[in-house]
Amino acid sequence: MKYTSSIPLCLIAVLTVKVDAYGINSADKNRNFIKTPMKYPDARRDESILEDLHGKKIADPYRWLEDPFSEETKQFVDAENEISQSFLENNDKWKKINTNLTKLWNYQKYFVPMRHGKYYFSFRNSGLQNQNVLYKQNSLNDDEEPTVFLDPNAFSSDGTISLQEQAFSKDGNLFAYGVSESGSDWIKIKIRNVQTGEDYSELLERIKFTSLAWTHDNKGFFYNRYDQGGDGSETDTNENQKLYYHRVGEPQEKDVLVVEFTDNLDWLIVATVSLCGKYLIVTPYNGHQSSLYFADLEKNGAIVGKILLTSIVTKFEAEYVYITNTGSKVVFRTNIRAPNYRVVVIDFNHFTEDNWTTLVKEDSKDVIQWAKHVDKDKLVISYLQDVKDILKVHCLETGKLLRKFPLEIGTIVGFSGNEKYSEVFYQLESFLTPGTIYRYDFSNPDTEPTVFIENKLNLNGFDKKNFKVEQVFYPSHDGTKIPMFIVQKKTASKTKPVLLHGYGGFNIAIPPEFKVPFLFFVNAFDGILAIANIRGGAEYGQKWHDAGKLLNKQNVFDDFQAAAEYLVTQKYTINKKIAIYGRSNGGLLVGACINQRPELFGAAVAQVGVMDMLRFHKFTSGHSWITDYGDPDEKVHFDNLYKFSPLHNVHVPNSTVNQYPPTIILTGDHDDRVSPLHSLKLTATLQHAVKNNKFQNNPILLRVYSKAGHGDGKPIAKRIEEETDIHTFLYQSLQIDADI
Repeated sequence: MKYTSSIPLCLIAVLTVKVDAYGINSADKNRNFIKTPMKYPDARRDESILEDLHGKKIADPYRWLEDPFSEETKQFVDAENEISQSFLENNDKWKKINTNLTKLWNYQKYFVPMRHGKYYFSFRNSGLQNQNVLYKQNSLNDDEEPTVFLDPNAFSSDGTISLQEQAFSKDGNLFAYGVSESGSDWIKIKIRNVQTGEDYSELLERIKFTSLAWTHDNKGFFYNRYDQGGDGSETDTNENQKLYYHRVGEPQEKDVLVVEFTDNLDWLIVATVSLCGKYLIVTPYNGHQSSLYFADLEKNGAIVGKILLTSIVTKFEAEYVYITNTGSKVVFRTNIRAPNYRVVVIDFNHFTEDNWTTLVKEDSKDVIQWAKHVDKDKLVISYLQDVKDILKVHCLETGKLLRKFPLEIGTIVGFSGNEKYSEVFYQLESFLTPGTIYRYDFSNPDTEPTVFIENKLNLNGFDKKNFKVEQVFYPSHDGTKIPMFIVQKKTASKTKPVLLHGYGGFNIAIPPEFKVPFLFFVNAFDGILAIANIRGGAEYGQKWHDAGKLLNKQNVFDDFQAAAEYLVTQKYTINKKIAIYGRSNGGLLVGACINQRPELFGAAVAQVGVMDMLRFHKFTSGHSWITDYGDPDEKVHFDNLYKFSPLHNVHVPNSTVNQYPPTIILTGDHDDRVSPLHSLKLTATLQHAVKNNKFQNNPILLRVYSKAGHGDGKPIAKRIEEETDIHTFLYQSLQIDADI
């Protein structure tokens, strides 16, 4: 972190303190509160950009910020970073928060062991290593020390090159792995010899959102690539993903193009080689729905060109995820006519739908999340029950329920096991537990799972008994009951600060996982963490997702606003003590809510958010989000998107009631999933609306991190820096009085 001792006066706020509505007095030397509106960069407005979209004149005066390489964009980012760093670091709290966050993050982290060939592999982190390290060992006996198999920390001095995507060959002797630079979704694939630890010479490039599926002769694998690929800082649309086959030891130029869909350039291709090695299963995705194809690799013979696919499902109306197979009888998890998912068997010799059979029926309430084939004839199935994980075992042949694993309230964040072995491992996390790995052996069916490794915080005086976790169900605007987790210390009643987190989209649930920044907020700030499981996610299956997407998207924002209202009416806190937080689609959530109901919140944190809902589909992989948001090129969806697009609903405050809460917008310069242009354009628009406004005393800040992407693979040092910025901002904005 750069500490700034002297910044040009034209770029910083007047950092004097006054008594204001928050009751802060001038004696508080550690807070940056504003006597007059902040002085923001004078970003150029290009009033000539005016488009006619479906009969509406749409101005886009900051479109020049869509060019990440222009000198003008770089100057804007530099100026914004100077303002935000001055606001955050011009006190002693940044250093204290950073020190305490670092201490909390510094504990040994273990992840579930995986068996491949004759070795066990597992990721570990000694505490503050930027990237997790992959270890190898012959057995899991206590007297055997594992050896380092692959250490991503050696890829770069600052930890910004990370390991992404990996797959072992069927015999376990080869390891294909992807490397990402600066947080980009683009990766380069290398291949390592497991016995020697040495890499082969070839390097595969132009790869993004890839499958890695080895053929069972162990000679090569299928993977996805594009004709062109960048370094993560570009904004070009990613189109026409293709499936290739690579043979180990050969240069990428000799790779064989096996599948492409030239009439549907937006599709993403998922490829899997079946358990028996006979079938290539291809599921092209359009959003969260897929079609389904297969090819008989034995009949195709040597892979020398395009593979002839047999189509089973051509309509995009459900999802199909391969689980396992016994001969031609192939098992899938699907939500076709089953919103909470079921497990079906499709005989590839008689694959029409009237021949499908249901192996495990859809549950009327609980959602099937995933299923794994283990111990010859068993399926371990994870269910989501009121946003809490349930783990059951079913018979692969009959679907009969065999047993249920005992689980505390939490989330399974890791599982390993396969059909060849009776032993399985699973890792359970909760809001207050950083991960306990359990071991179970089906060869001893009368026993219970045992603790294999328990991750323990290195935090003096920490005791879970001093905290309480509750789940409430609050009403949204239309009466729908929304689940929400509330985590806090068992301290005397007072008006506590609240961090309200949500997502609400893309069929993704927000479960009770362990996150260091969340625990820090609750523990160090004596705050309340509130996780609102709003519609649009996967909490209650496809119906819950559908209720928060496309023309129903406003439900997501209403649910989140209702969460804030509930916390106030139930006297957990008051509005000016509520900070809302969201990232990616959750960043859109925050952006929309501060436009629609700014009076509900005391602060807002929006990370890597989708903010321009009229042009999101024109950049990187944005076209794949149309299935959740709708297509702006179609009038019915344009009209809907225009109503809530954060960029297009910025208002000029006309009272202290509808001024924007203190807001910080964060992004990374190598985010090639949600391009930083979204955050830059919204910041410029907000600052233009509030500058010199007598009703707006709260800051609007932008923080852009270098060599950082959407979040995957971010080194711990950068994560701590970013969370220090966020929590310093929250400390100041919410007037937190904790002694840190």
